[in-house]
Amino acid sequence: MEFPQQQKPAGDSKITYPPGVKEITEKISNDEVVKRLKMVVKTYMDMDQDSEEEKQQYLNLALHLASEFFLRNPNKDVRLLVACCLADIFRIYAPEAPYTSHDKLKDIFLFITRQLKGLEDTKSPQFNRYFYLLENLAWVKSYNICFELEDCNDIFIQLFKTLFSVINNSHNQKVQMHMLDLMSSIIMEGDGVTQELLDTILINLIPAHKNLNKQAYDLAKTLLKRTVQTIETCIANFFNQVLVMGKSSVSDLSEHVFDLIQELFSIDPLLLTSVMPQLEFKLKSNDGEERLAVVRLLAKLFGAKDSELATQNRPLWQCFLGRFNDIHVPVRLESVKFASHCLMNHPDLARDLTEFLKVRSHDPEEAIRHDVIVTIINAGKKDLNLVNDQLLGFVRERTLDKRWRVRKEAMMGLAQLFKKYCLHHEAGKEQAQKISWIKDKLLHIYYQNSIDDKLLVEKIFAQYMVPHSLDTEEKMKCLYYLYACLDTNAVKALNEMWKCQNMLRGLVRELLDLHKLPAVKNLPDAGKAQDFMKRFNQVLGEDEKLRVQLDTLISPTCSCKQAELCVREITRKLTFPKQPTNPFLEMVKFLLERIAPVHIDSEAISALVKLLNKSIEGTADDDEEGVTPDTAIRSGLELLKVLSFTHPTAFHSAETYESLLQCLKMEDDKVAEAAIQIFRNTGQKIETELQQIRSTLIPVLHQKAKRGTPHQAKQAVHCIHAIFCNKEVQLAQIFEVQAIKLLVRWLLGMKNNQSKSANSTLRLLSAMLVSEGDLTEQKKISKSDMSRLRLAAGGAIMKLAQEPVYHDIITPEQFQLCGLVINDECYQVRQIFAQKLHLALVKLLLPLEYLAVFSLCAKDPVKERRAHARQCLLKNISIRREFINNNPLAHDKMMSLLPEYVVPYMIHLLAHDPDFTKPQDFEQLRDLKECLWFMLEVLMVQNENNSHAFLRKMVENIKQTKDAQCPDDPKANEKLYIVCDVALFVIVNKSTACHLESPKDPVLPSKFYTPPDKDLINDKEYLSSEARTVLLTGKVRNSPVIIPVIVPVIIPVIVPVYSTCYSTCYITCYNTCIVPVIIPVIVPVLYLL
Repeated sequence: MEFPQQQKPAGDSKITYPPGVKEITEKISNDEVVKRLKMVVKTYMDMDQDSEEEKQQYLNLALHLASEFFLRNPNKDVRLLVACCLADIFRIYAPEAPYTSHDKLKDIFLFITRQLKGLEDTKSPQFNRYFYLLENLAWVKSYNICFELEDCNDIFIQLFKTLFSVINNSHNQKVQMHMLDLMSSIIMEGDGVTQELLDTILINLIPAHKNLNKQAYDLAKTLLKRTVQTIETCIANFFNQVLVMGKSSVSDLSEHVFDLIQELFSIDPLLLTSVMPQLEFKLKSNDGEERLAVVRLLAKLFGAKDSELATQNRPLWQCFLGRFNDIHVPVRLESVKFASHCLMNHPDLARDLTEFLKVRSHDPEEAIRHDVIVTIINAGKKDLNLVNDQLLGFVRERTLDKRWRVRKEAMMGLAQLFKKYCLHHEAGKEQAQKISWIKDKLLHIYYQNSIDDKLLVEKIFAQYMVPHSLDTEEKMKCLYYLYACLDTNAVKALNEMWKCQNMLRGLVRELLDLHKLPAVKNLPDAGKAQDFMKRFNQVLGEDEKLRVQLDTLISPTCSCKQAELCVREITRKLTFPKQPTNPFLEMVKFLLERIAPVHIDSEAISALVKLLNKSIEGTADDDEEGVTPDTAIRSGLELLKVLSFTHPTAFHSAETYESLLQCLKMEDDKVAEAAIQIFRNTGQKIETELQQIRSTLIPVLHQKAKRGTPHQAKQAVHCIHAIFCNKEVQLAQIFEVQAIKLLVRWLLGMKNNQSKSANSTLRLLSAMLVSEGDLTEQKKISKSDMSRLRLAAGGAIMKLAQEPVYHDIITPEQFQLCGLVINDECYQVRQIFAQKLHLALVKLLLPLEYLAVFSLCAKDPVKERRAHARQCLLKNISIRREFINNNPLAHDKMMSLLPEYVVPYMIHLLAHDPDFTKPQDFEQLRDLKECLWFMLEVLMVQNENNSHAFLRKMVENIKQTKDAQCPDDPKANEKLYIVCDVALFVIVNKSTACHLESPKDPVLPSKFYTPPDKDLINDKEYLSSEARTVLLTGKVRNSPVIIPVIVPVIIPVIVPVYSTCYSTCYITCYNTCIVPVIIPVIVPVLYLL
């Protein structure tokens, strides 16, 4: 159908304009055209499809608006208004358009499409009309008319290009929806999508275009999702031609095929339903680069976060996994890199990947082994649950890889996992326990010969295991519990690390002092290191400030904060801004990192000791940290012991030493031994600067040297030698004591005196007691040490007396010297000797005479000691009586078992008491009485078997003998008889039954008394009447006065005659009557007052 180009003035072709609208021709101005067209637009906007009359009335006008005058009008406002009119015309006349010519329809739609470009500027005054045009076209689906045209594809391509080009972020949701409606109707209602039209959509998915216009990408993405069922076939055909048939000429997008597949998969996997099998074919290509491209693509598809491709397409997944073993190195490398994303996004696939990663962890290519480590560590850092123990095991193996790059990556990766999950506990204790082996493994690497490995372990320890950036208390807590949890080999490695660093500090100190080069084997790349150290030495010689900084850094008193400042300052001085890479500076940094005390200083040691105290007190968090208190204490002391070698100055504080003293007193042998070693390593200034610590430490060290375990004794001796100036005196005292013990043990082992060794030993021990512990008598030994030697000598004699063969050769003098130790001037000597004496007697190991030694305790000035001795007597006497009653055979050994037989030994011992020098001195007599009564009181508690008479008879018999120790000495015998008189005085005064006949005749020990002389009767009174009064009253008479006193007189019925001097003064019997009489009594005036 031909349309007239001009209006016809008459006939059917006459153009009817809306009321008020004049004719629109070329002769009027553009402004007038626009004015009249606006009225026409208003008219068409108000019309609907049911206005048949108006449709017919304005048909010619509709045809006129499609003339060349309007379609090619240069004024954009005119074109916009005409396009709006044409859109309304298609709406009003739908479904039949008034234009029947295909060419005209094509021109019209191309014209309308060109006007849609006006949508780009949302701020334009005409934007609402452009939006109206778009809305009208989308609502009516006007472009569907073009399906009847042969070259409709040109129109659609132009439309799609226009819409994708004008969409931008200033458009609202309605604009996008109308565009989608317009394009989706063309796709879904057409016979198919041509490749050219598909390209106009897909080109917006290519990364380059995607980045240029994000809104166009979103529009294409939404369009594809909406039309997936229709367009999938077209997409499959495109990829089939490119991938399978190799026809890259079918589209300009052929070279972007893999990018498009990735984007389409992310949009909707259904778009590639028919494409995936084609990728499996490509994975088996003979071209390595082609396989690599497909592997990269599938890695993205399988690894995508929400991808279910691996479960939906198992054949493709298995084929993809096969590329882990590809012959082409880049393909294997790409497969390994993919595993990281896959593990993080699809933990359920970890089992499938594990076996392939295991093989690749042993790949001959270093880069692949390296990336296996990176893959596993990255997944583990995101979530430890993503990597199983087997995968972590691969990393563990690679810490021993032959290539440094791989070893470094494995070690650093494990260190990062340890810090995140074990140090910071980001996933709880259970996950921390899962990788608790890491700390040991990393430290074990310090055993490797490579200096690079050692340096990295030191760096890891300082930054990841015990981060030096933490505050002191937190840092030391990390170190304290880390050390407690390490295995034996890891502890040794850590100790060695500290020793190496300390050695290097010493070498640097030598460099400063002597300006000599230290050993370069402590730095990486020894060849270069030697050159760099020469240069560093030269710099030190030229820069005094640098030397001062370095000297501060290696000073024993340098704190961790000072160390950081020194390292920073030295590094700054050696940095050259114009030199981006400075190998010399890197080498110096290695050196500084090794020698800088970033962990240990006085504050750190104090914090460690406080943690140890908490463990000892039971207030620490030991259980929460996974260690028992005992383990924490022991390992904490071991840690301090190691640090005492490398940082001895940091220990020098009273607080630290006080805590260590508490550890010395603990029962755990290992703990005490470690504490002694710490004192040995750090206590050089204790004697001069910490006197209180010194006075407490010396006795403890002596005790450990004498009675500790062999290791403790050895360390105690070393400690004394290292700390004290008078070490010879200190050690001599210890050695003398130990020598005494050695001799005694040797004699007890021999059990014979054929070589007379026991005699000489006893003479030595006696001489030591006579000299009061100072054998040389040069007064070079302290009072306390003399006391210990006296105790050792007394204990040694007592030990030998327990063996019958040696008891027989112990002379009375030696027995007396041994017994007198219980009256030693040192309280501790008296206390310990009494305890040893009691224990031996209770076990019936010592002869009965040693029980007499307890009588001397009556002179002890300490009330508690006297009470203790009395309890010991009661216990021993009770045990002996019980033993006699329970053992019939004991009656044959009554002289060695019966408690009463201790009296002869006691009398002899007291007669030779060095304090008993003046026989008639009242004070000394009173002391004798106290000693005798101390023993007799216990023996006379009961009068069993007329024991009181037996005691009296025994004392009377002694007076008929002489002292066997010195029988020809009149003074010695006189003293013996005086003691006997005092004993009889006490017995008669305290007992009313002692006058009876003794049940048996007592036997006296021949070693102490001579046989009685039957031709001589000793009935002399050795106590004066005044002495008896003193013993009776306890008071000394000053001037006698006779006064009358009414006293009861005992008139006996039976008066026995005693053969003692006391029979005339004390006459008693069982049956008596009391008659008051007046008798003269002599008493001291002092007593009357």
